Amino acid sequence: QVHLEESGGGLVQAGGSLRLSCAASRSIFSIHSMGWYRQAPGKERELVAATTSSYTTTYADSVKGRFTFSGDSAKNTAYLQMNSLRSEDTGVYYCFARYLGANYWGQGTQVTVSS
Repeated sequence: QVHLEESGGGLVQAGGSLRLSCAASRSIFSIHSMGWYRQAPGKERELVAATTSSYTTTYADSVKGRFTFSGDSAKNTAYLQMNSLRSEDTGVYYCFARYLGANYWGQGTQVTVSS
């Protein structure tokens, strides 16, 4: 099993930055895939960024050039650096991991971007 705990959400003005953290209960090297999804009010959950064990990272078109996914193996933590935030980035951000064929999710962290 993998336990994920997000932090770093909050309220920020448009154009600002936030860094989300996702602390995992096991080595992130052992996890096949990790990433971030988000869900805006009234909308379906969507992929923001994800990486696989081959260290290939995929980004949603809407965040390319603004968001960066990274990891710190010493801390078993993944990060999502979000710059140039827009009001449409508002939503609950969820960390996910795929490990031994099963998907795991964090509890989510709220990001609100005011215009």
